[in-house]
Amino acid sequence: MQPHSIWGGLLLAAITAMPTQAQDIAAGKMKAAGTCAVCHGQDGLAKVPDAPNLAGNNAVYLARQLNAFKNGERKHEQMSIIAESLSDADIANLAAWFAAIKVTATVPQ
Repeated sequence: MQPHSIWGGLLLAAITAMPTQAQDIAAGKMKAAGTCAVCHGQDGLAKVPDAPNLAGNNAVYLARQLNAFKNGERKHEQMSIIAESLSDADIANLAAWFAAIKVTATVPQ
């Protein structure tokens, strides 16, 4: 396989994996202020020890995880219930909001 064919295939895979729903960061911020903020924080930084930080994660990844909770592919006592009520637009907007939060990292010496 030619190198340009590999890159073309990877690009096509990335494009087709992207959420097709329009994303509204402001709507995602408003939605996150409710239920999400209790565990994941309005800023995407977890407020409880067993919740992951969501800030700065890739929107495609976040949408995939929410959809996995929604369709039962992934299970969690609270997230499965919460995700059931989310529309496709809600998922796209929440993913866009948390992905838009800039996170910096400090590498230890």
